[in-house]
Amino acid sequence: MSLSGIVLGVINIAIVAAVLLLVGAIILWFCQWFGLAIPPQVQKLYIGIVALVALYMLVALLFGIPSIRIIGAPGGALRSSIGAFG
Repeated sequence: MSLSGIVLGVINIAIVAAVLLLVGAIILWFCQWFGLAIPPQVQKLYIGIVALVALYMLVALLFGIPSIRIIGAPGGALRSSIGAFG
């Protein structure tokens, strides 16, 4: 894997983590707007889960393991059915 691929992967991981944190902040804002309190332990747990997702994505990037299987990837059921008709 090239250096540019690793840099783009790290940027993508940062974007995913930022979006997840933004979703959590919006949920917290709506809950506070409605007068519901979310305990600080739950907030810290959510941040920890986001950090674990980012760590998983970083390890998958460094070891070259795809974190999501793309439809039509080799070995999938779609490929075998296309081969039967093509």
